[in-house]
Amino acid sequence: MSEDFLKNPLSLFDIRGKTAIVTGATGAFGALAAKVLAGAGANVVLCANNAGELKKVAAACEQLGGKVATVAKRPSSEANCDAIVDASVKTFGRVDILVVASGQNKVSKIVDQKPEDFLDVMDANVTQSWLIARAAGRQMLKQGQGGKVILMSSARGLLGHPAGYTAYCASKSAVDGITKALGCEWGDSGITVNALGPTVFRSPLTQWMFEDSDRSRDVRKGFLTRVPKGRLGEPSDLAGPLLFLASKASDFYTGHILYADGGYTAG
Repeated sequence: MSEDFLKNPLSLFDIRGKTAIVTGATGAFGALAAKVLAGAGANVVLCANNAGELKKVAAACEQLGGKVATVAKRPSSEANCDAIVDASVKTFGRVDILVVASGQNKVSKIVDQKPEDFLDVMDANVTQSWLIARAAGRQMLKQGQGGKVILMSSARGLLGHPAGYTAYCASKSAVDGITKALGCEWGDSGITVNALGPTVFRSPLTQWMFEDSDRSRDVRKGFLTRVPKGRLGEPSDLAGPLLFLASKASDFYTGHILYADGGYTAG
């Protein structure tokens, strides 16, 4: 085996000129992923149904030096997913990386939750991940040069939660199953399929947990008894794992859920 990489080990993480699709690009993780990939030199195709916010994320990516295309669609149908992939091919000629950051949660105790709310969460987190992975994977297989698929899991795909998370936990367990099955299905194609599994990290939805109030301190203290690192996650804690999974450095990793959780799932 050649050891040319030892002359420049950082070249393993080089994604300059690669083309990445990011769904859910206006959400907390999606916007972060878009900026990380753009800052690393990738072309980014940003997808979300909020056109106004999409423009803001696109502008931030361009300021970081990335070439950007936007598609104001969610991966909510076969037609939408085909349109997203077609836009990537039309603009940049190919698809090398897929980051699925779209999804949702509807918190409710099971005895109170409406079946349609459960199905909405499963559709957003599972079906839409499957649909866009299918569309992007077809293009990657057609190109015949491999690719990187990164799905969004959670510590809740492995562990339960007492606060009304049956839909969310079930959906993330299903994402883990897709990750493993596709890792096997595409194992000999050069396409790797992995998932990021964070615990709580700073975002507009979780900002209250970081605040200095009695409620925040109490919730944070209880949660941190399970986190060996002793703190909640920051966006930068997801940037490194994302770049690893998007680059050549992870070529021998597939069907893997990488927990960015400060050790939460370890104990």
